[in-house]
Amino acid sequence: MTTFFNRVILALAIGITLANLSPSHQASAAQQNGPGLKDTPSRYASLDGSRVHYKSYGQGREALVFVHGWTCNMSFWRGQVPAFESKTRVIVIDLPGHGESDKPHVDYTMDFFARSLDAVLRDARVERAVLVGHSMGTPVIRQFYRKYPDKVLALVIVDGPLRPFADEATMAKFLDPLRGSNYSEAAGRLVDQMLAPMSSPALRQEIKSMMLGVPQYVAVSAMDGMAKSFIWGQDKITVPVLAVMTRMWPPDTEQYYRSIAPQLDYQTWEGVSHFLMMDRPKEFNEAVAMFLAKSKLLRK
Repeated sequence: MTTFFNRVILALAIGITLANLSPSHQASAAQQNGPGLKDTPSRYASLDGSRVHYKSYGQGREALVFVHGWTCNMSFWRGQVPAFESKTRVIVIDLPGHGESDKPHVDYTMDFFARSLDAVLRDARVERAVLVGHSMGTPVIRQFYRKYPDKVLALVIVDGPLRPFADEATMAKFLDPLRGSNYSEAAGRLVDQMLAPMSSPALRQEIKSMMLGVPQYVAVSAMDGMAKSFIWGQDKITVPVLAVMTRMWPPDTEQYYRSIAPQLDYQTWEGVSHFLMMDRPKEFNEAVAMFLAKSKLLRK
């Protein structure tokens, strides 16, 4: 594999940190809520007999919905909720297997995650949404768009992929060592690289701790789900799309994204980690707010 390919995998595979570790490494509920997510009651949607945890701020049939990445949880959006909850309805979700959602032994495919998102919107009585997906959240919201196009007003891609990193055989070769006995050691190195160049030691440690709290069976299954070639494709996205990306992507990424999403606003940020919405929350919120205003999206 090329050095660049390795870096892309490290940046996107945010769930590669995922072994069943000791209780001391498990993220507490307080960590998962985090500062910035006020004490709003938890809600639970039902999917295939399991509970999907979410929180809802405000009222309305339209909402701004934040979907976290691999082995993360809703608290990764804590810098966004206070900025938007007074302007529109906001929903944050713990994907199945993550945060306070149930963690059944099932296949954690992108389709399964998309159906969980639909279960939340139905439970919350949201008819249409702007979906914001970080990293793995991008193929999740894209799969949701495929399945439920009438429910999507727009998509916001946060350093996430619209095409595979490599063919399935190459991905399988890359992922095999993560299933072995040295998993936690390999995972720790990967997390550290994904967090660069984040400057806050406290935030780096908090993110790493929460990511390491996801059960291995969940994370490996979701990783496999993202490696499947059939979830990708060049089918068009006809709603407005904002993509906020780091410099870690191939030079033709913007061109490729535009071939799929004609109504694309593409931004590349310098000096940020894969978790750019946490590195620069104010700047990120302003970018999303401007996109929503320009596209005349969402109403109370």
